[in-house]
Amino acid sequence: MFAKTGLRVLRAHNMRVFRTYATPAMDKTLLDASKTLHDASKKPYDANKKTLVLLGTGWGTTTILKNLDTHNFNVVVVSPRNYFLFTPLLPSCTVGTTESRSIMEPIRHIVGRRGKDMRFIEAECTDIDVAAKQLTLTRTLDPTAHTHIKYDHLVVGVGGTYNTFGTPGVEQHACFLKEINDASKIRRRLKDAIEKASFGDVAPEERDRLLHVVVVGGGPTGVEFAGEMHDLVTEDLAKWVPSLSRHIKITLVEALPNVLPSFDKRLVKYTEYMFAKNGIQLRTNTRVHSVGDRTLRVSTNGVESDVPYGTIVWAAGIRARQFAHTLRAKVPDVQTSA
Repeated sequence: MFAKTGLRVLRAHNMRVFRTYATPAMDKTLLDASKTLHDASKKPYDANKKTLVLLGTGWGTTTILKNLDTHNFNVVVVSPRNYFLFTPLLPSCTVGTTESRSIMEPIRHIVGRRGKDMRFIEAECTDIDVAAKQLTLTRTLDPTAHTHIKYDHLVVGVGGTYNTFGTPGVEQHACFLKEINDASKIRRRLKDAIEKASFGDVAPEERDRLLHVVVVGGGPTGVEFAGEMHDLVTEDLAKWVPSLSRHIKITLVEALPNVLPSFDKRLVKYTEYMFAKNGIQLRTNTRVHSVGDRTLRVSTNGVESDVPYGTIVWAAGIRARQFAHTLRAKVPDVQTSA
């Protein structure tokens, strides 16, 4: 979709999209590999091997699994998510450019197709006993159930989560863009807003509010989603709902003086130029103070105002997960290999 807008800033040349479509043969292969690995995971531990526990199924952990000789360890992967998620394509999932299943690959499949052994536990690590080398796990499907596992070596790759910076109302009213369920939620929110605005008895002010999409955060995720949203409006909605598409408004809010602060200035200028050309409103030096169910309170250069919205996507940054803070508090500052 970004071919026209030129806003695709996270497309490295060697990125691999796992599957753009699925066939029955591919699904059978995936299922067979998962069954084979599931059977292998029931094998008893080898007492002669060290136990290596990896937390998470993101980029770091998956890379290790691909390159690890699992025959040298009792390998255990712990994560509340039993698949790897190709996060750079999440913004595309929100508008239907890419289907969710195309950017998800079961962790058992990644390991099993390489002929490796692994035990997977769908749970979240909530505590650690460093002295006893023991982890406390909370089961994903039953949060009241806890289990404990021992480890000899531990790799922590739990990743981060969204950061609200303590802004009131964000958790209750905003959509995030970190997991596959977030993309589905945004997709439903956009669809519902358009359908509500399509009724003839909706006042113009209410229609404009419903069709106003606000993106908070001028990093790669926010910029890319705004671009995807623009392409959805101009390429699809203009055909499906022409009477409404011209009323759809996209606004990106950024607290800093410019978007993409960590990128090359030429890319920043190009992004700002493309935003202006495509009618995406960019509000820099704008801080969000609170988010309500229909409006958000912002201040631009000290001047406060209310911004009505129908859909708000919060992409203002990430923070460490709770387990990272737990680990930091229990592990000595100076690490050794002992």
